[in-house]
Amino acid sequence: MNAVVYAISEAWRSMWRRRGASLMAVLTASASLFVLGLLLLAGTSASRLLERWSAAAEFSVFLADGATPTERAAIERTLGSSGLVAGQAFVPAEEALRRFSRQFPDLAAAVASLPANPLPASYDVQLRPELARDPSVGRLAAQLRQQAGVSDVRYDRRWIERLLRLVGAARTAGLALVAVLTLAACLTIAGVVRLALHARRAEIEIMQLVGAPLAYIRGPFVLEGTLLGLTGAVVAFGVLVGVYLLGRDPIVAWAAGLVAAGDVRFLPLGVALSLVGGGAAIGCVGGLLAARTAR
Repeated sequence: MNAVVYAISEAWRSMWRRRGASLMAVLTASASLFVLGLLLLAGTSASRLLERWSAAAEFSVFLADGATPTERAAIERTLGSSGLVAGQAFVPAEEALRRFSRQFPDLAAAVASLPANPLPASYDVQLRPELARDPSVGRLAAQLRQQAGVSDVRYDRRWIERLLRLVGAARTAGLALVAVLTLAACLTIAGVVRLALHARRAEIEIMQLVGAPLAYIRGPFVLEGTLLGLTGAVVAFGVLVGVYLLGRDPIVAWAAGLVAAGDVRFLPLGVALSLVGGGAAIGCVGGLLAARTAR
């Protein structure tokens, strides 16, 4: 217990004496952990959003102008016999226009001024969730495109998969950036702690001569690095909370109709605690690197 109390008091005293360098180390650790937290926050929100879109997997079959009842019946038979469809609903052109006006009120007046309704009738097709990723869905969409009375088929799964690949690429690039920043933070903390070690070189030599335990010699430096990393993590976490609270509502309002409020949630408690603990771990490693020279 005495060693712990001694290490804490010496670490705080050292941080205060070199507060300029300590502040630089804290800011470096904060930057790396903030980027990591922002990446985790964006990644979990994007995954939640894409998961919701995937669960509601569907495609739309747009009918050509003048599609006959016979052609519509053939389309419905193709959908019903595929074994992939959980439900289908016919959307008349008038209903499509009403939906468009509700979702895009700024464009409603411009569309209403046109001489004719530009939106075609369609079928909204709900896929069975367990088969939404099945390759046969793509074959069904291709078959429908060849049928009489069909002008186009929009298959949501394709662009969802493109978004998933984009999210994966962004996550990889973000993790690479975090790795570089984490290394920089660790080395910065090690450099600050090493300055403290050199400043107390004479005192350390005396402690070694009188046989002081290694915990008393190295402990304050390891704890100083840990406190620097932990402080940086707390600062990064506070900034991340502020960014989330200030940015959540504007993002949901800007992407109304695509992003729901439930899609943008803060990090789970376990992830948040791991983020703070990671900052302490980065600082601890930096302190250990510097304290190795105190023999």
